[in-house]
Amino acid sequence: MKDKNNLNKPKFNSYWMYGIIVSVLLGLSMFTDDSNSGLRKTNISEFERFLNNGDIREVSVINKNLARVSLNQNSLEKPEHKGLKSKNFLGQENIKGPHYEFEVGDLELFQRRLEKAEKNGIEFKYQFKTIENKWMDVLIGFLPIIVIIGIWIFIMRRMSGGAGGGPGGQIFNIGKSKAKLFDQKSDVKITFKDVAGLEGAKEEVQEIVDFLKNPKKYTVLGGKIPKGALLVGLPGTGKTLLAKAVAGEAKVPFFSLSGSDFVEMFVGVGASRVRDLFKQAKDKAPSIIFIDEIDAIGRARGKSNFTGSNDERENTLNQLLTEMDGFGTNTNVIVIAATNRADVLDKALMRAGRFDRQIYVDLPDIRERKEIFKVHLKPLKVTKTLDVDFLAKQTPGFSGADIANVCNESALIAARSNKKSVGKQDFLDAVDRIVGGLEKKNKIITEEEKNTIAFHEAGHAMVSWMLEFAAPLVKVTIVPRGKSLGAAWYLPEERMIVRTEQMLDEMCATLGGRAAEKIMFNKISTGALSDLEKVTRQAKAMVTVYGLNKEIGNITFYDSSGESDYNFSKPYSEETAKKIDKEISFIIEKQYNRACKLLEKQKEKLTQLANRLLEKEVIFKDDLINILGERPFKTVQKIPVTSKKIQPKK
Repeated sequence: MKDKNNLNKPKFNSYWMYGIIVSVLLGLSMFTDDSNSGLRKTNISEFERFLNNGDIREVSVINKNLARVSLNQNSLEKPEHKGLKSKNFLGQENIKGPHYEFEVGDLELFQRRLEKAEKNGIEFKYQFKTIENKWMDVLIGFLPIIVIIGIWIFIMRRMSGGAGGGPGGQIFNIGKSKAKLFDQKSDVKITFKDVAGLEGAKEEVQEIVDFLKNPKKYTVLGGKIPKGALLVGLPGTGKTLLAKAVAGEAKVPFFSLSGSDFVEMFVGVGASRVRDLFKQAKDKAPSIIFIDEIDAIGRARGKSNFTGSNDERENTLNQLLTEMDGFGTNTNVIVIAATNRADVLDKALMRAGRFDRQIYVDLPDIRERKEIFKVHLKPLKVTKTLDVDFLAKQTPGFSGADIANVCNESALIAARSNKKSVGKQDFLDAVDRIVGGLEKKNKIITEEEKNTIAFHEAGHAMVSWMLEFAAPLVKVTIVPRGKSLGAAWYLPEERMIVRTEQMLDEMCATLGGRAAEKIMFNKISTGALSDLEKVTRQAKAMVTVYGLNKEIGNITFYDSSGESDYNFSKPYSEETAKKIDKEISFIIEKQYNRACKLLEKQKEKLTQLANRLLEKEVIFKDDLINILGERPFKTVQKIPVTSKKIQPKK
């Protein structure tokens, strides 16, 4: 409770001091001014009347422009001067005056009037005073200097990237690290229990955390602390979430920052921040440093630097390499980094001794997706009959971030329909919304175009249903969604390796849409653009990457390490390039003709399927079974894992 009370106390701010100084100066100027704000305003005409009536006791001319008039005691009893005996804040009556004030105008003329009244026998006193406000004069004199100093402080703080105090808050601290420190006092509630799936990655990271908690367990056997762990994986797979869990579990100081935090407009700042970061970590050892998106500073040196641009990023990387390699074995400082572009990182950064462990965070399988769903379903009000296994099967290839988005989108869809709980259909609609885009039922499509789209999608469905290794269809729609005019969802078998016949069947099913247009209308359209893009990419991979073509042979032109640069020349001759182009075209045309032959034999059923699609706009697996019957073969799945694809059409 004591720490919380200290946290709630307001922190000192330098602007408070500026405000206090200005307030004191203004107060002094007010209190040193002998003006009376309670004086009644009058003019020279009334003043002359008061003077001729003998009501005036004294006249004081202040600074040659303002006259203050004091009445004698007898005249205060007159009705026209009623109310001048007002009481001040001490409760005393204002009898002595002054009571009136007015502007004199021409001072020489006013003085002659006073002298004339005095010669006429009117008894009163008059005097000329000069009142100076020294504090206000001093304030006005120093005002330009104060403004210049304030502008200078403001500019310096803006240039340093922060308006507050502390490291980075002033120009002299610009080289300080921007890392956020999380320790036992920080409120980090995420633990490994909150990270669903990622069992292998969690095991690796848990061992690092355990080492920091109980190092003797490992050092007794001669083991040394690993210096670094690199989390590699696709975006949204949970790398940063895993690091947050480490911060919650480690119970040691945890420094968190992004790779871009080292980059600044000033030369040498990045290297300085690296030094300061590791100095802070060593002072608080045992500790952990987490650098998110390390590829911002960890790119390979000397690549694509033809212009001789500044070496600030390389200097920062060199300093990082030096700091990581300079650790003693007993410093107990571990560096954890995350990136989704490990192929562009410098080889020196990846070597053992710096990042001893590279932890690959893969997309979750069906079992891990189920666990992730359970985590994200906790805050939702779902129906009691919701099947989490079904949701896991319907989201193959989804990352943890995608699943979180599905859960949030399903809740929004249910709320839009004024439902009290989120049901199965809401999740299916959310998946369709994320994968295919928003439905556009009001999009204007002619009957001819709608008919073409229906046969196109029916062609995909039939060919995939009739081929052994093609993914079976789950759902087809001709309702425009996103950029596509029609879409098909599949439930493919999850494979660790893919054979030639499997790739060819998938290509044939992809070309089924254009083949159906050719068979039914003897015309083709631009609606197969995405299909052609996909099959061209697959055929090119078969020939140039996987070595699945007899003419080219068992050779690959793919470099997984990313070390070779093919920017200006291809890794093969012109003759080989012609062969590659010829083989790619041959593979695609062969599968297109195969799809045409399959649909030619089943032309009547193709028409039935297209008519059903035109009637319902959305058809499912049951509709295919009613028209085409059961598939003539059964697909054997070693692991009950599903994958879902969409085939959008333009």
